[in-house]
Amino acid sequence: MDRFDSMRVFTRVTERRSFTVAAEDLGLPRSTVTDAVKQLERRLGVRLLQRTTRHVSPTLEGEAYYRRCLAILADVEDAEGAFAGVKPKGPLRIDVHGTLARYFVMPGLPEFLADYPDIELHMSEGDRLVDLVREGVDCVLRAGVPRDSDMIVRSVATLDEVTVASAAYVARFGTPAPLEALADGHRMVGFHSSASGAILPLEFVVDGKPCNVMLPVSITVTAAESYVAAARIGLGLVQVPRYRVEADLKSGALVEVLPKQPPSPTPVSLMFPRNRQLSPRVRVFIEWVARQFASERASHTGPAP
Repeated sequence: MDRFDSMRVFTRVTERRSFTVAAEDLGLPRSTVTDAVKQLERRLGVRLLQRTTRHVSPTLEGEAYYRRCLAILADVEDAEGAFAGVKPKGPLRIDVHGTLARYFVMPGLPEFLADYPDIELHMSEGDRLVDLVREGVDCVLRAGVPRDSDMIVRSVATLDEVTVASAAYVARFGTPAPLEALADGHRMVGFHSSASGAILPLEFVVDGKPCNVMLPVSITVTAAESYVAAARIGLGLVQVPRYRVEADLKSGALVEVLPKQPPSPTPVSLMFPRNRQLSPRVRVFIEWVARQFASERASHTGPAP
């Protein structure tokens, strides 16, 4: 194993805090990964990793060497990618909010992977704040206002939100208008925030300012698909990005209410580590995702998705 390969092995072990998990990521035997790090330590004459039965962590020298390795490996990838016809290759690990994956990412993946056949894409789904370095993830795609973190945030879209209810709900409870009419017996589907665990209030923009409203709930959910499903069967008002319910609005299964006081739009962002130089494969994926959202929005002839 040459020096660059040894560096790649060492950086993965450092990030994953495990020889076994790093070996699985790299598709190598665990013994090969262990030997590579030992040879690296012998060559450098320092201990790079502290090993216990349960934990692997970098020493001070290992942390400094890790950061140097990141910069060197990124430079090598950039240099190789500078030649015409050389396309990015290797594993690309992303974590995507499930509905964004299905509506915006998955439809275009055949074209992306045809353009970059040597990229090995690994996609997980979630909405929590991922520790990119520790979990071996290159970037995440999230909806909502990014929480404070040490990641770089790139905005790729802003999604219009709507307040909707089923036709059966409107027939039973009436159309809430004006906003104050919500107090007259209306209900909402409760959505538990993964960040706080609290039920999120409905939000309406009134005279340019957000106004939060809590209503009685018959059911609370933690998944976006269940949230919309509960609205379809008449269990209460929900607020979602328009693209999620556009077909329901066209069919009449759901009805938009209070359109003059819409919720605030939802930003969509890609996030990646601040202390890691972007590899060519991560860079082309980020640019591709931005184009996917722009193309999807442009394809709608009605309200923005």
